[in-house]
Amino acid sequence: MSARRRTGSESMNPVVRLTASATRALPRAALLAICLIYAATGLFARDPWKNEDAAGFGAMYTLAHGTPADWLTPNIFGHPVPDNGPLMYWLGALSIRLTGWLLGASNAARLPTLLLFLLTCGLVWYGSYLLGRRAEVQPFKYAFGGEPAPRDYGRTIADGAVLILLACFGLAERGHESTAQIAQLLSVTLVLYGLARLSDKPWQGAACWGGGVGLLALSGNPVMPVAVGVCTLAVPLLSPALRRVQLLVLGLPLALAIGLSWPLVAWFAAPDTAAHRYLYDWLNAGLNRYSGGPSNVLAYAAKNFPLFTWPAWPLALWSLWSWRRLWRAPHVAAPLAVAVPLLLLVLLQSHQNNRLFVLPLPALSMLAAFGLPTLKRGAINAIDWFAVLSFTLLSGFVWIVWIAGQTGFPPPIARNLARLLPGFQPSFNPLALAAALAATAAWVWLVRWRLSRSPKVLWRSVVLSSAGTTLMWVLLMTLWLPFIDYSRTYRDVAQQIASHLPPDYTCIDPVRLGEAQIASFGYFADMRFRRPGQSDCNVLLRQDRQDFGDPQSPAPYCWRQVWEGRRAADRDERFRLYLREARPARAGAGGCR
Repeated sequence: MSARRRTGSESMNPVVRLTASATRALPRAALLAICLIYAATGLFARDPWKNEDAAGFGAMYTLAHGTPADWLTPNIFGHPVPDNGPLMYWLGALSIRLTGWLLGASNAARLPTLLLFLLTCGLVWYGSYLLGRRAEVQPFKYAFGGEPAPRDYGRTIADGAVLILLACFGLAERGHESTAQIAQLLSVTLVLYGLARLSDKPWQGAACWGGGVGLLALSGNPVMPVAVGVCTLAVPLLSPALRRVQLLVLGLPLALAIGLSWPLVAWFAAPDTAAHRYLYDWLNAGLNRYSGGPSNVLAYAAKNFPLFTWPAWPLALWSLWSWRRLWRAPHVAAPLAVAVPLLLLVLLQSHQNNRLFVLPLPALSMLAAFGLPTLKRGAINAIDWFAVLSFTLLSGFVWIVWIAGQTGFPPPIARNLARLLPGFQPSFNPLALAAALAATAAWVWLVRWRLSRSPKVLWRSVVLSSAGTTLMWVLLMTLWLPFIDYSRTYRDVAQQIASHLPPDYTCIDPVRLGEAQIASFGYFADMRFRRPGQSDCNVLLRQDRQDFGDPQSPAPYCWRQVWEGRRAADRDERFRLYLREARPARAGAGGCR
């Protein structure tokens, strides 16, 4: 495959020379299987993990057992969570109510994550397919035929886009959490699909665009839909193929109706100070989050964002270079219109965080897919060998650590594992072992097929990367799941705290506890935390990284420490539990003596 300029009236177009055999579609069963395996693995049969996963689940669990006021102003056992909109919390709470009796609350809360992830993959595929059928991206037409049909070429581009999305390193963990980011990911992809649909079905495209922007407001903060909406509305001014009045006639009113529905209902249906304060906090949280990143935040993004979005970003840059003379065409302009505002928001974050890193992935993957036809043979081989070597070595390391945990051999690795996870007792799971063996065997077969057959299909350069990422995630969520679950759950700490609580306590006052900790303690031990307006709590739970001494309490009470501990796998967190008692006559101003 090569790229060069056309002559005559088409001198501005890059020439893609492909035969019909190069656009053989990936078998539908194989593509669906890899999407389903990747999406479902690691979602179930585990505890909520610190930090964002547990916090998101806590809000869903509270709503599922709460009042209508909780659904309007989501919270975690009384602790407000105004950082994001309520859409994902609604879906998780509804799933808990419908399927929690069968799956358990934790598994049921992650069922919407599975469905939204699969919908995202489907929208990426169909959006890329629509753009790949357009005339300006079609391969060079030979004098005697032999070039692929537009439908076949579009399907191959779409297959490549989904494989690139699945190959992105950062999607693995973020795509399997009970957080608002998965709903934001779907919303962004729906916006992208709407732009791709505009050229042939403008009313449907405008509806999808408006729905995506509106859902982004319901799942995120006010800044995100404004940034994405304004940039995508401006694209028709630059791309003639996307100039559709339907965006303003249907798309914009629909976006406003969906996006403003929850704030208006919350403001008028619950006209109390708490609801109004929650909406103010939701607005301010969005503005403060993008107040401009200091140097350490920019350094964090520069260091982690390229790894998080690998291999989408280098292929996207190559695609921009290859199609630089057609940058106004929809297959370049539409993904850029979505990716650019999201990348700017990543750079404008005021705190170090990778939550937003996942949102540009659909746009980058779709843009990157159009760079596959112009890749040189050397680049394709380099990508393949990098995937083979890296994922083979990493999977081998996963197997060695698992063997060390089960048998104690090799001894150095077993000792390091025991030091990192003190008190952990490995267990043998035959089903997990069978799944890991099947995934490893499939990887070996795929590598052998790729290296022995050297297929000329367009998606060959990314199939090993996506399969390798899937392999690593399956191995981690089967062989290493007990290790990870033990190191990232608060179950043991919650049970220890609960054993020291008096049966008749009124409520717990959390001091320096994060959202994940409040959610985990409330779920695992059914703890009653202080709710807004409640002030007479006779139990205090405090997190300290150092000893600040006993908490102060006005006479005639004092605080008596009854427990201190931490998670076995975490050396930084330390929790102290205090009970309020009558102050003895000779006690000092601090705790009970």
